[in-house]
Amino acid sequence: MTDRWTPVIRVRGDGAARTAPGRDAEFTAFMADVEPVLGRMAYLLTGDMHRAEELVQQTLVRTYAAWHRVRDGDPVAYARRVLANARIDAWRKRRREVLVTPADLPHDAEPAAHEQAHADRDQLVRALALLPEQRRRVVVLRYMLDLGERQVAADLGISVGAVKSAASRGLAQLRAVIDPEPAARTEDQR
Repeated sequence: MTDRWTPVIRVRGDGAARTAPGRDAEFTAFMADVEPVLGRMAYLLTGDMHRAEELVQQTLVRTYAAWHRVRDGDPVAYARRVLANARIDAWRKRRREVLVTPADLPHDAEPAAHEQAHADRDQLVRALALLPEQRRRVVVLRYMLDLGERQVAADLGISVGAVKSAASRGLAQLRAVIDPEPAARTEDQR
């Protein structure tokens, strides 16, 4: 059975081809594929680029240590689970950790048209920082990484009903933070 993490053939400087060691080559290919996804997930869970990078590194080290068990299953799901658990472990160790409040983040003047995407992403990250930890994890896994409810439940070790509830409440809270106007209009129309 061949998958996308099979050993690669590298060409030495003299033109001779050699096969890279299997485990390292497989993991290197896996890491190149999954690192951007894990980076986005870690950033959305932590709200800080430096902590996100550290979290991804921890995740990749733990995944590499278990690579002989993981590679035949679903290594991406395993890495997501390791990342979520590492984030929980870091939070438990540092109970005093506080995400920067949206008011403390620097605000720029009106963004230019080409900067609108960055402004929208910044607004979303600020809104995600306001969500409770579990809701944030569910929203990030469910809607940012486009995982199904069962996958999210399995990754976080909670029930599908808890995923549905957290996702619903998380989205409602995000909508209220990002665009409070529709709620005010709805109340005025009653």
